[in-house]
Amino acid sequence: MRYKVLTVDDSKTVRIIVRKAFKPYDCDIIEAGNGVEGLAVAAKETPSLILLDVTMPVMDGVEMLTKLKSDPALKGIPVIMLTAEGGREHVLKIAKIGVRDYLVKPFKEEVLIEKCGRVLDLKPIAEAPAKARSIFDPADILIVEDKPAIIQQIQEGLRHTPWKIKGVGTQAEVLGHCVHTTPDLILVSLSLPEEAAFTLFRHIRTGIKTKYTPVFGLVVKTELGQQQQAQTVGFSAIITKPIDMAELETKIAKAMNLDTSLRYYSMEGDVMVMTLPENCAPAVLAEVGAYLKPKFAEAVDSGYNKVVLDVHHVKALHMGIIKLLFQAMQTCRELAIQSALVGHAQIVSECKSFEDTRGWTFHDSLEDAKASFGRSSPQLAAVS
Repeated sequence: MRYKVLTVDDSKTVRIIVRKAFKPYDCDIIEAGNGVEGLAVAAKETPSLILLDVTMPVMDGVEMLTKLKSDPALKGIPVIMLTAEGGREHVLKIAKIGVRDYLVKPFKEEVLIEKCGRVLDLKPIAEAPAKARSIFDPADILIVEDKPAIIQQIQEGLRHTPWKIKGVGTQAEVLGHCVHTTPDLILVSLSLPEEAAFTLFRHIRTGIKTKYTPVFGLVVKTELGQQQQAQTVGFSAIITKPIDMAELETKIAKAMNLDTSLRYYSMEGDVMVMTLPENCAPAVLAEVGAYLKPKFAEAVDSGYNKVVLDVHHVKALHMGIIKLLFQAMQTCRELAIQSALVGHAQIVSECKSFEDTRGWTFHDSLEDAKASFGRSSPQLAAVS
């Protein structure tokens, strides 16, 4: 649902400030210059919220509020009053007529959004889907941990990423940081004293800027009670200590909905290359496999018909890798794509130990594999 916010104020400057403050959110801003216009617009548009100035010509805010609350069709619309410092007491006196809150002019945009966010479930406008965010894009990650060694461990473990990782130790530091920078993801230690982690989680979820930010709980593996509590209140994921950095990186990428395909798939001239990393754990193979058919189809759709399956980084072969290579070759057959394999001597030797892979032909380098496409007729990597 797209909200409508009606701002009724004789000051064009204030109306501009309101419009600017709501620009990042999924709202329509409607304007009126006095109470008479405000009532007419409210009757026509039925706004979700009214920001109503107290002092205006023609009809002031108090009179408009009174008429608004006497109209059965409009009385349910929440109202936030805007007033100068000297009118604060006046607003408090008329609050019994039915105002949800009030703001003293001049006000900061973030204060306006915070108060309105208590009334409406404000959602940031989604980024244009033209280009998905990649694992290689910068991101801001905030760690809330009172043990500096853990912060340092995570920073060191994720140093190879383009992510900016900042560590803080208290709730006040978190809230202060979020005023200026909205983190892409927050990791909170569940062992903070006096259940501060759960108090902080509630603050994060009620903040307009952070209510949709993924929040991970950091906890010792044996603290099952804290893990269950975190899952119950809604933490996005649980990371256990000692921390498995590969698992943490994978969960962060998934929580931020990052495109990780560029780790494994690339275009080298007119050839798509699928590269397996040194660490081919089950989670990695599952990730590569999930992208396989879409990436190969994308290559064909773009006019390319050659694929190199590069396993020269892999130290030792195992059945998970073999199954993935079979899947890749089968997809090549289905799409009529030429394919070639790249691997080192140990991989070639290990393939000879398996009946199904004994006939596979490997090239020594990516350049040799690419050159092979021009030397012979289209031929898939040899499969028994």
